[in-house]
Amino acid sequence: MSAALPLVDLVGDRAAGPDGYVRLAVDVDTWTALAQGCAAGLHDLGALWADGASMRMALSDGDRGVRAIASLETESGRYPSVARRHPPALRLERAMRDLYGVQPVGLPDPRPWLDHGRWPGREDAARYEFLPAEGEGLHQIPVGPVHAGIIEPGHFRFTANGETVVRLEERLGYVHKGVEGLMAGASVEQAARIVGRISGDSTVAYAWAFARAVEAALGWTPPPRAVLLRGVMAELERLAHHINDVGAICNDASVVTIHARCTLQREDALAVSDACFGHRLMMDRVVPGGVAADLSAEGIGKIRGLVARFEETHAEILRVYDSLPSLQDRTITTGIVSPELVRQYAAGGFVGRATGRAFDARKTFAYAPYDRLDFEVKVRTGGDVDARLLVRMDEIGESLRMLSQLLGRLAPGEISAGRPSVAAGEGAALVEAFRGDVFASVRFAADGRLARVHARDASWFQWPLLEAAVEGNIVADFPLCNKSFNCSYSGHDL
Repeated sequence: MSAALPLVDLVGDRAAGPDGYVRLAVDVDTWTALAQGCAAGLHDLGALWADGASMRMALSDGDRGVRAIASLETESGRYPSVARRHPPALRLERAMRDLYGVQPVGLPDPRPWLDHGRWPGREDAARYEFLPAEGEGLHQIPVGPVHAGIIEPGHFRFTANGETVVRLEERLGYVHKGVEGLMAGASVEQAARIVGRISGDSTVAYAWAFARAVEAALGWTPPPRAVLLRGVMAELERLAHHINDVGAICNDASVVTIHARCTLQREDALAVSDACFGHRLMMDRVVPGGVAADLSAEGIGKIRGLVARFEETHAEILRVYDSLPSLQDRTITTGIVSPELVRQYAAGGFVGRATGRAFDARKTFAYAPYDRLDFEVKVRTGGDVDARLLVRMDEIGESLRMLSQLLGRLAPGEISAGRPSVAAGEGAALVEAFRGDVFASVRFAADGRLARVHARDASWFQWPLLEAAVEGNIVADFPLCNKSFNCSYSGHDL
């Protein structure tokens, strides 16, 4: 077995590319040693994907500011499994095997992941065996994939002893759309529209990550005003979805008054976004080279008004939340995730920060305009539903501060730049979405079209932690736990 290799030792004095990533071509032994390094906590696994005859692994060490993409040439599609040494890679490897036929040697779980036995020639995947649980008095409760209300599909298999959950196992993949296949060979414009629809609640973040990756690959520099407007859109997106999540969590604890207030505030944010940028979710407004919509003086006034209203609502919701012991009885100590698991899975967003992991791509690997903004990455240590709700409220306050700074720095100027003549190249980017870090990687072919695009949602490393968080809780608390995570189905299912 290869010894654990710290990423910083392998990178050494190698220079990073324009995207901040050092490119490393590695052999089997080094690949395995890097996987061992993930398992030992020496660095974090950021993404793992197939690219032609190669497997690629994005790794980072936030403490030392080091990022790299390691590439391994497979042997007829076979390569040493990362998950064999580092469990967070398991679903990533199962998904890549389903999509591209690559074979991770030593994969601990051979079951398909995205393939539900409906793909041509894959009918053998239709029967899916859930993991067993042994003990007296256990029973299973199947939930989904179809749920009540407007919600994406996912299957949850509970094993319980009375009302206490002994094990939860998820089966996802029901909203697999083939987005990576659609982007192979696409133009930049076509791919940008597809990327923005991977997870609609993070359309700005995905579009921004894709745009930054493309710009790094082609040496394409967006104008300063466009970069500031991207920040404005990203923080508006964060506000709308954080406040919506807070209301939804309270609704699952039967406190409908907070839910109603949050729903009204979310609608206010979406209406302002529509008035300012022409789309409630600001879809297709962030594009490679800049942005597709400018912000008028009237629009600036609308956002400043929204900030003032949000500040009032933010304070009122916190006051009501703190005054309801019956609500806190449902959220405090419910759905705890341990710091060890959060560290192992390098969980980002409110899931990680609610358990003390102070990772935020806007700060740890700062990118414009956040590298010039004054804001804090606030963490909680409870690791429960309460902590995840309060981190959202903390971030709402920080987003309001950032919006005021961004609007104050807007100066007249262009909002997009023409595409350079460079055709080929590759780039990657990490952008902080409302639920955590979104990673995007692009590789261009010689004809200027995209040969490979891969996007990784924060949910890949959060869904497994939901399984752990529910254990030991009662079945009736699952909706609270699930809502406090609010993982993306669509962003995960590709």
